[in-house]
Amino acid sequence: VQLQASGGGLVQAGGSLRLSCAASKRTFRNVMGWFRQAPGKEREFVAAISSTGGITDVASSVKGRFTISTDNAKNTVYLQMNSLKPEDTAVYYCAVRGSTWLTQDESDYDYWGQGTLVTVSS
Repeated sequence: VQLQASGGGLVQAGGSLRLSCAASKRTFRNVMGWFRQAPGKEREFVAAISSTGGITDVASSVKGRFTISTDNAKNTVYLQMNSLKPEDTAVYYCAVRGSTWLTQDESDYDYWGQGTLVTVSS
């Protein structure tokens, strides 16, 4: 499975961005997730979604501001990011795991995209 993340960029605090992650293929078992890594910090979980889109999990640090969704016809997962803060600045990665169970543990994900940089200015 190949993943292509896009949509990153520079935005002012309070602004919005929508990230996209296109997968080369998707099966009914695949959970897809978003992670991020800020400069000097470890990669952390942001959000995950089941293949049908019916189950989601969002990190407490972004809950209420970020929404994950999926368009299975396009094998694409989106991360809508609103009310962005400078601390959201990071490289955002999408990932997929060959399981129906959502998890926040990055070691459970099998394939990773190349990352897209999000910079939030104050």
